[in-house]
Amino acid sequence: MSYVYLFLATLAWSFVGVLVKTASTMVDSSIITLCRFFFGVVVLAIYLLMKDGRIQFRARMKWLWFGAAGKSANYVFENIALMIGYSYGNILVQPVQTVVLLISGSVLFKEKVTKAGWLSAALCVIGVIVVGWNGVPLNELLGSSGLTTLLFTLAGIGAAIHVLSQRMLVKTMDNGNMNFSVFLLATLMVSIPVPFQTHGFTGPITFGAWGALILLGIITGLSFFWFAEAMKRVPFAVVAIVGNSSVLFSILWAYIFFRDPITSYIIVGTLIFVAGFLLLNFSGPKKKPVKQESNAEAAL
Repeated sequence: MSYVYLFLATLAWSFVGVLVKTASTMVDSSIITLCRFFFGVVVLAIYLLMKDGRIQFRARMKWLWFGAAGKSANYVFENIALMIGYSYGNILVQPVQTVVLLISGSVLFKEKVTKAGWLSAALCVIGVIVVGWNGVPLNELLGSSGLTTLLFTLAGIGAAIHVLSQRMLVKTMDNGNMNFSVFLLATLMVSIPVPFQTHGFTGPITFGAWGALILLGIITGLSFFWFAEAMKRVPFAVVAIVGNSSVLFSILWAYIFFRDPITSYIIVGTLIFVAGFLLLNFSGPKKKPVKQESNAEAAL
């Protein structure tokens, strides 16, 4: 079931580019960011009240603030970049997040990754980078395209910080209240500059755009709950790499809904990514043997 949760979260994230593009026809990026968190908090609040009859908000744990700051940066930079680039542009977030997570998993959590596992990660990253490059000339890549690349890179770092916070917090908090606390703090963070930078409604008010904003919030509220559930049992390196599979769906949705061009670079990059994904399934990370604790150690 943990792998099902991981797949559902990844599938939900693949729709983000399309939904942000749709919402951007009505409001600017700061409103989109705020709505992603606000509606996410509402969804989680409803879930917690139905499940437990109460909500446990916490704000005194440092990893809650790290997670909120990381996710806020992720959404702020990602939304701006999506508005000025292709709807599948946020696939560039994944290779950055993957590198940060794999290194962190190895250093912080002492998870041993095989050579084949590192190779599969490298193939995933290379494949996504080729898709993001898409044959753009170097001068354009460093010019107009350079800004979106930088924004997506910063978004990837923020996303990785949030995932690391989930990994640390899931040991002491249940997923629902953990994500509720993080997203409520993030809502407060991103709401501070809104009155000073937003232009409000920048286009016609439509049901489609409002629906996109609400769906973005639902994805925020549920997908990270699923993701946190998966992290309880799925090896961290697998979690880091499988998240890249959203690129496959993101490209498909971009073509179906916006007819974004699918070039040979996108096809080749996708094939490289799939090769890395398949290699991961056959290799996988090595788990360190769990040391049996004595009764005295367990009591401590």
